[in-house]
Amino acid sequence: MKSIKCLSSNSLKMIAVISMIIDHTAVVFLENYLVQGELFRGPASYETLQFWYQVNRVMRTMGRLAFPIFCYLIAEGFTHTRDSAKYAGRLLIFAAVSEIPFDIAMFGTWFYPRYQNVYVTLFLGLLAVMGLDRFRREENGLWKQALTVILCCGSAWMLKCDYGAFGVFLIILFYLLHGDRTRQIIMGSICLMWEPAAVLAFIPIFLYNGTRGKKNRKWFFYLFYPAHLAVLAALRAGCSLFFLK
Repeated sequence: MKSIKCLSSNSLKMIAVISMIIDHTAVVFLENYLVQGELFRGPASYETLQFWYQVNRVMRTMGRLAFPIFCYLIAEGFTHTRDSAKYAGRLLIFAAVSEIPFDIAMFGTWFYPRYQNVYVTLFLGLLAVMGLDRFRREENGLWKQALTVILCCGSAWMLKCDYGAFGVFLIILFYLLHGDRTRQIIMGSICLMWEPAAVLAFIPIFLYNGTRGKKNRKWFFYLFYPAHLAVLAALRAGCSLFFLK
């Protein structure tokens, strides 16, 4: 079985990035415009609308692979990082950097407090894992672990970040089951049964070989999220002008 485990963490991240691009492109250029009626300059036929709705549906389905992979890599990354505080700091910084392009690309405004980007979810998930790891070494630390989970999941729910409390819980699950890939996949699949396409993410996760990859592309992946959102936001603005009636 080890011979088929051919994907490094860089490979997993690239799969997640491609999935994310497809998903976000569908949201920005199909889902939003179809809902707002801006995709076509004039009245469109029912058949044309149905075609684009189906294209949007397929692209959004393909985009479901990204989030489980990112959650898995956060839990995996925590077990390998030399400084979890710096790791969390980077996530928090890029969460802040990404928020304005995220709001513009997804919601057409620079400030949209009712929904936060996925970096916030990943940061809270890592924070929860850091707390669990620290308090498990303390005597009578179980209640502190429980409080950590409640606070981090509760914060995700209140902030309304991408995937919310469920996303934080998924990271915690991967961490608690670290070292047992089979149980991670089974329990993760059960948790994602409400979104069946996301279960396909466990195919590349199963093929993960535990290595980072030949090149250190850490900063590329950190920067790509806000950068691609900025590009989508700019293109959205251009399309809005082009389709303005």
